[in-house]
Amino acid sequence: MNLLKPKTKNQVSIDTKNPTALHQFTQAFYQYLCEYKQPHQPLILLCIGTDRATGDSLGPLIGYKLQTVTYKNVYIHGTLEEPVHAKNLTKTLESFEQNYEDPFIIAIDACLGKMEHIGFVTVGEGSIKPGAGVNKDLPPVGDLFITGIVNFSGFMDVLILQNTRLGVVMKMAELIAFGIRHSLWKYDQSSNFISPSLIHP
Repeated sequence: MNLLKPKTKNQVSIDTKNPTALHQFTQAFYQYLCEYKQPHQPLILLCIGTDRATGDSLGPLIGYKLQTVTYKNVYIHGTLEEPVHAKNLTKTLESFEQNYEDPFIIAIDACLGKMEHIGFVTVGEGSIKPGAGVNKDLPPVGDLFITGIVNFSGFMDVLILQNTRLGVVMKMAELIAFGIRHSLWKYDQSSNFISPSLIHP
């Protein structure tokens, strides 16, 4: 879970309460994918978080919903069964260096923000710094990022995460997972996928 929005060159924020939110997200994510990912790069969807706190479960829920994706050069890391969180993120990133050649990483994580922005999803260029919201010093990660504001930031953020409504998180997880699936399908149809650059299968 990250607390502050990263400074990026380019990002789009979408209110999931808007009836056109799914279309907006899918369009934005697909456009970023086409613009920034190189054809030779394996695509890693890194879904960060833990199911031990409702507010921090956005990433693992999305990973769970995407784990049946079968494109040969797309890899899902971080699910409900095998979450990627503060304790194993560094080790996970090290494994990427060993197993993938020049991967394109999309970091997906929950975040805290202003009360009026709860339910907003942001897609942007650049990295995020996981763990900032719970005072963890972790390395920045991602060539692109997707974040969802699950609750407001304030006093005792860890407690706020543990008392976040599951309905809010699930709604965002459904939208993001569906949008990613549709975008990957479009990207596949455009013939941008090639054989994966995987060193160790």
